[in-house]
Amino acid sequence: MTPPQATVIDFPPPQPRRGTWRGMKLAENITHFVRTLRRAGMNVGPAAVLDCVEVSREIDLGNRAEFYHALASCLVKRPEDRLLFDQAFHIFWRNPRLMEKMRDLLLPTLARDGEPEETPPTARRVDEALRAEPPPATDIEESERVEIDMSMTSSVDEHFRGMDFQQMSAAEIAEAERAIDAMRLPLPQRPSRRFHPHANRGRLSFRQTLRRMTRNGGLALPIHETPRPRPRPLVVICDISGSMERYSRMLLRFTHALTRRRGIVHSFLFGTRLTNISRQMRGRDPDAALRNVSSLVDDWSGGTRISSAIATFNRDWSRRVLGQGALVLLITDGLDRDSDSNLAFEIERLHKSCARLIWLNPLLRFDGFEPRSAGIQQILPHVDAFVPIHSLSSMDDLAGVLGTDLLASWLHRDLDGWRDRLRAVQAEA
Repeated sequence: MTPPQATVIDFPPPQPRRGTWRGMKLAENITHFVRTLRRAGMNVGPAAVLDCVEVSREIDLGNRAEFYHALASCLVKRPEDRLLFDQAFHIFWRNPRLMEKMRDLLLPTLARDGEPEETPPTARRVDEALRAEPPPATDIEESERVEIDMSMTSSVDEHFRGMDFQQMSAAEIAEAERAIDAMRLPLPQRPSRRFHPHANRGRLSFRQTLRRMTRNGGLALPIHETPRPRPRPLVVICDISGSMERYSRMLLRFTHALTRRRGIVHSFLFGTRLTNISRQMRGRDPDAALRNVSSLVDDWSGGTRISSAIATFNRDWSRRVLGQGALVLLITDGLDRDSDSNLAFEIERLHKSCARLIWLNPLLRFDGFEPRSAGIQQILPHVDAFVPIHSLSSMDDLAGVLGTDLLASWLHRDLDGWRDRLRAVQAEA
């Protein structure tokens, strides 16, 4: 009996379902993209590459938005890294011949009221990261080594300290962070009721003089005493809204440097609401402190509600932290988005509750800055100082202001000029 012949069924090859096609060099491109982000300053490691490759197998690569959010979920761990990731993604995945065209690519930005247009802050960092290549290894003989003339080092250092934070590369930002961590910022002093002995100045201390007389057989040798200074409490209220995103990382680093000094420092952040970060900023490691703050604050790079934030501070925190002649540092650009805000009343109340109110505004880096914004016009009449905060040199100038003896009639030397400029702007309107 002839055995039956096996029936061969020719099945059609399986068709790839939508979104399952993968390029042969996708993993290599993702690896290169992650390395680019690392060179630009983001804290991403090898595990991030594996996560990105794995998640790319579960999405539709033809959908650009889906690919963007998949990579962002694996790589963006801090709010301040969002802008850098956005620029790197839209530039890196735009053109396969990107490396030859990077010099011609600039992203547009929208200028706010009262703020001139400028280059995106991380565009230079992304550009340098994409064009960076390891230097070729060369063997240099000992006799061929070149000695570098360091005679102009001071001028280079002066240029670096005056450089705007948003124009710095990733390496320069790291150097600036180390400079901020090494700052020894003076805390403002206040007189106290306690006295300490002084050789030949101050009032006569009858108690100490009588005690010396008992030890010296009745010989009267006068002892003088002067008031013992105490550090004033320092309150930092920092804006982290979208308009301040370019400086939030460095300003938080600066706040941590202030907190590490001896004394009482209270720190608050606000965008759409006020958040107390005083406990998180007391850690010794600045990077760990910033990570703790990032996990606590939810309104990064959002809107600005200065009036609501100051009102919350006046209602809930002013009596707790503004005692003993506290000094307040208000860090904001003054661009308030509350149309019906009562900002002038809240700022005046804050000014009357503290010893001194110092306004730090990064917009003062522009030579042609004018106080035309409604928020700036309401804040400026109620501050004791109006100074810039956009570079290391501006932080050095602030250290000089903090070290000044704050007398009853103290005002910053430039404040009268700014108030005259404000009256001129209001007269034009």
